[in-house]
Order: sequence, then C-alpha cells, then structure tokens
Amino acid sequence: MYEPIRTPSVHTPADTAGFPHRSRGEELDIQLAGHLAALLAVTDELGLDTAGDRIAEQVSRLRGTPPARHAGLTGAPPAALHRRAHSLAGRALVVAASRADTTAAILAAERMDAHAAALSTAAHRLVPTA
Repeated sequence: MYEPIRTPSVHTPADTAGFPHRSRGEELDIQLAGHLAALLAVTDELGLDTAGDRIAEQVSRLRGTPPARHAGLTGAPPAALHRRAHSLAGRALVVAASRADTTAAILAAERMDAHAAALSTAAHRLVPTA
C-alpha cells in the first residue's frame, strides 16, 4: 500500500565525524567557567579584590587561561550588584554541584553567603530604629 522510504532522512547528519562533540563534563566546565567569569566581573566592580582573585583562579583552572579583569563598570548601585552577584553565585553553585566540583561549589556557596550578608546589612541600615 505504501512505498518504503529509500533515501536517508534529511535529519540524520551524513558525517558526524566532522562535527566537534563535547562530553557532558566539558559542557558543564564551559558553563561553570561562564558563570564564574560573570561573577568575577561583578565582584571586581564591587572592589572585592581577594574574592575576585579566588574566583579568577577557578576560571583559570576551568578555561586554561586567566580571565580578563576589570572589563567595564556599569555604575549600578552596590545593592543591585550584590543581588546580581548572589544570583550568579547561585547559578555557579548549581552547575558546580552537578559537575561534582567541590572547590568551585564551596567558593560559590561562600560568595552567596557574603552577598546575602551584604544585602542584609544594607537593608538594616535603611530601616530606621525607634
């Protein structure tokens, strides 16, 4: 009743050897390095040199080259920068945990705590005491 398909599907690549393939671990390394590099930019903008150096070490380890530092300033208020850094550290923590990278996970968790504390301190300064 129906004629069988005699040609290969257009959705099947003919030569898969010509395409670069990465393992899941390599993809997670790239993703983690990206999150940490973004966190480094915000950390540098906040002027947190020691924390920035520690983050830069991890980016260097993952990428094999040192990251660019002090790429540009946004002029955002410190509270907004701390919120952004907290979010980026959270993303890095999730990827580091799925990658089983203990060193990066500990660093990301420490940065989350530091930025949460900075936000909490800033909030307490804004609340008038009676």
